[in-house]
Amino acid sequence: MAADDRLEDDELARRLREAHRRVRMLPAADRERFSRRYLAICDLAKRDPDRAATRLEAFLTDLTSDFDTPDAQ
Repeated sequence: MAADDRLEDDELARRLREAHRRVRMLPAADRERFSRRYLAICDLAKRDPDRAATRLEAFLTDLTSDFDTPDAQ
């Protein structure tokens, strides 16, 4: 079984892919800041998946709260 086959059922892997997709769609200035945090979470996931899941949840909350409110013009 290939490693990618096992990831299909992994909730953390699915959420990391979703976070990656959302970070990719950000404006360049914001994308750089969030990319660093995302990469740190991915690195942590290799060693401590439970802690990475907790950090990913906070990351997704920050990502959503920063960009769900309309810009004041």
